[in-house]
Amino acid sequence: MSKIALVVDDSMLIRYSICRFLESRGFAVEAAVNGAEAVEVLARVRADLVVTDMRMPKMSGSEFITALKSKEETCRVPIIVITSKANGSCEPDERADFVIYKDINVDAQLDAALESVMEPKSRGQANGK
Repeated sequence: MSKIALVVDDSMLIRYSICRFLESRGFAVEAAVNGAEAVEVLARVRADLVVTDMRMPKMSGSEFITALKSKEETCRVPIIVITSKANGSCEPDERADFVIYKDINVDAQLDAALESVMEPKSRGQANGK
């Protein structure tokens, strides 16, 4: 059974690129255009990983992460935040397990993020996450 990832970004191009990347790594992928839609997806799907933008209409990434962390069934799902480094006004959320930047080689960053957030289970929980 494959792992399920939820990709949340209002940019269709970013969403598509990340979805294809995760599918090529064996994930079944669900997508949402904003945090409010993502909450609806999580009501019917149990995600093993969430990749979310921070700046979105209707419900921001920060509000979405708050909603995720507030529920017992989703509070431990690893979160990868994707944000724009050029946009210094958007600070990544400290509750994220990993942060990647849209302006830099996204595939390489996603590889590193997946290794970091999906593999540590076998190495123990030393990092507290």
